[in-house]
Amino acid sequence: SRIGYHIPMFLGFTIMFLSTVMFAFSGTYTLLFIARALQGIGSSFSSVAGLGLLASVYRDDSERGSAMGIALGGLALGVLIGAPFGSVMYEFVGKASPFLVLAFLALLDGALQLCILQPSRTCPESTKATPVSTLLRDPYILVAAGALCFSNMGVAMLEPTLPIWMLQTMCSPQWQLGMAFLPASISYLIGTNLFGILANRMGRWLCSMIGMAVVGISLLCVPLATNIYGLIGPNAGLGFAIGMVDSSMMPIMGYLVDLRHTSAYGTVYAIADVAFCMGFAIGPSTGGAIVRALGFPWLMVIVGVLNVAYAPLCWLLRSPPATEE
Repeated sequence: SRIGYHIPMFLGFTIMFLSTVMFAFSGTYTLLFIARALQGIGSSFSSVAGLGLLASVYRDDSERGSAMGIALGGLALGVLIGAPFGSVMYEFVGKASPFLVLAFLALLDGALQLCILQPSRTCPESTKATPVSTLLRDPYILVAAGALCFSNMGVAMLEPTLPIWMLQTMCSPQWQLGMAFLPASISYLIGTNLFGILANRMGRWLCSMIGMAVVGISLLCVPLATNIYGLIGPNAGLGFAIGMVDSSMMPIMGYLVDLRHTSAYGTVYAIADVAFCMGFAIGPSTGGAIVRALGFPWLMVIVGVLNVAYAPLCWLLRSPPATEE
């Protein structure tokens, strides 16, 4: 909010480039750990600044929704290409190859940012941002953040546990472990672009509520699969539903700030990113412990029921009151 969104976006790209090069050439757990931590820092710079930039440029609610749908489609495209591309390149070319390709793409992205966004200029927000502590006391922002956290927690728990379960029950070859996430990525790409426009017409609260219910049902169906083909339906449903939630909740965050606070978006998208990251932090750490204690099917039941139970809370976002009300 103080220096504008362009400089943090460019800093995020620089950090991401360094972490990607580290991944390519790291040979110890410590270096991989540092590279992963750097990647998280760079990603947070880029995602918070990127969403804040879109919210400030697109003030109209429907335009903002479709713009964020396209941006989240970019996220989906990365995930879509990343998992199968990484697993195939790792098996047939070598560990460093996918990261070197990614580093080249990061350089290209940096060049585009320099040409189009001109990140050397400081462009602070015209209005003073609401403090994070105030936004965290807003129940409507917390409900939206919770929806982002719990819906993404499902896929966060799947990422480390599903490949192990596939190896144990399906005897899958290594290249299939990344391919299992391909249906989820394709459907997420479709879902974010489709509901970026549709959600505003049907009601973003309704879109999110249906999305969270479908996330829960899809997770409950995952353990029923006996081979990789049986995973196509549940994973596709999961990706499509998370796309519904993300493309609805990201514009709602900006709308809530416009309606109930001041129209400066850095802090609210920091909260959205923290909620997203909490799902990806809590998911793998608790998922592994639950699998060890109860087994993979029970993990899917727990997180699936949690999503279905949370879904009705999205009704609270149907018509949130303005500050005066």
